[in-house]
Amino acid sequence: MLFGNEEKDWKEFLCGNAQVELAELIERAKQHRCAYEKAEDVKVAQVWCALAEMSRQIKKVEERVEKTEVAMKGIAQIGEIAKRQALSDRVSDMLKAKNKDEKEQVEKIVDVLMEF
Repeated sequence: MLFGNEEKDWKEFLCGNAQVELAELIERAKQHRCAYEKAEDVKVAQVWCALAEMSRQIKKVEERVEKTEVAMKGIAQIGEIAKRQALSDRVSDMLKAKNKDEKEQVEKIVDVLMEF
């Protein structure tokens, strides 16, 4: 008990947005009420249901991150292709490569430059 015979809910002492986030988690766990109310220890079952909801949310985030990584790798690949083409064009112009041997030399130079 605190001053004035009023008990404060422990959740009111949470820092930052934790109180809001916990309330949202409890709301999401409520969809499993029909299951956890049948448990021998309802409070523990409710915590497990909240944990399952967190796990579900983490999996969704992981899926989104994977999709984003694929997109970013694709963008990086396109950038590397464009970089290689720009280098090839510039080196070829600088060296005035005309025949096949000269163009092969240009590609070797570009290969070396692409390592940087």
